[in-house]
Amino acid sequence: MDSTPRYDIIGLGCAAVDELLYVAAYPPYDSKVQVRRSERQGGGLTATALVAAAKLGAKCAYAGVLGDDELSEFVKMRLTRDGVDVSQVRCRPGARPIHSFIIVDESTQGRTIFYDLEGVFGAEPGWPDEAIIRSAGALYVDHFGVEGMCWAARIARSAGIPVVADLERGEMLGFSDLLDLVDHLIVSRAFAEKLTGTAHPMVAAMQLWRPDRHCVVVTAGEAGCWYTADGKGVRHQPAFAVQAVDTTGCGDVFHGAYAAALVRGLSLPQTVRFASAAAAIKATRRGGQDGAPRIHEVEEFLRNATGIGSGE
Repeated sequence: MDSTPRYDIIGLGCAAVDELLYVAAYPPYDSKVQVRRSERQGGGLTATALVAAAKLGAKCAYAGVLGDDELSEFVKMRLTRDGVDVSQVRCRPGARPIHSFIIVDESTQGRTIFYDLEGVFGAEPGWPDEAIIRSAGALYVDHFGVEGMCWAARIARSAGIPVVADLERGEMLGFSDLLDLVDHLIVSRAFAEKLTGTAHPMVAAMQLWRPDRHCVVVTAGEAGCWYTADGKGVRHQPAFAVQAVDTTGCGDVFHGAYAAALVRGLSLPQTVRFASAAAAIKATRRGGQDGAPRIHEVEEFLRNATGIGSGE
């Protein structure tokens, strides 16, 4: 009997501990400003996406590299609390998650992120076990540990497992190989422009599509997102109008919700609309992982939303 654990989504890469500081307005140079509120939360590209997907009903596991320090324990505690399996985490002495300090400007709802990468390991080749990757519904990757990401993505693609990616940087060695292995590419407008040289999300989506890629989605915040599944036509999903409180983690929640809808078997328009709704709800709440909505909240939100893409 096969005892391999089976997950809807297995995620590699970035986990973080976020120290959020809320201020009335971001301070000018050489000034003092009162902190209205501070809190510690879990963060990171992959970790937040997995939390979002787990809250939306997907069975998720984090298989990144952590240590035995207090920050690593905090990450595992928060992931477990939100329904993400941490039994596949690789423990390495001296390793730790990213430690981020996020200044949230309450006047604009924007944020500035300062991050410390000391002791941070990305995905590593050979981890997790190949059988776990091959049995998953989807593999989730980011750009932390490109060599390990490529190793896992090659296994997933050879087994017909979708590879969903959140990529924000492309200067590291081997990035082009990783990009080639992603068949569900979701990138921000800013990063799409760096990759293609065009500032228009619609054009960027067309240029990033390839015949062996299932889809490309280019997100543009309040402008919504553009996506294509065939490289011929591009569809636009408008953003849902909400009163934003904190945009921290909105992109990660979009990615996680996309992956959760993908493994549920929703159509691409439905998947993109579902992810857009989840990100919109998150924007109305503080924190990245803490602000990610539950499945019933997204479904109710979509039932009440009118005139913003049918998802059909």
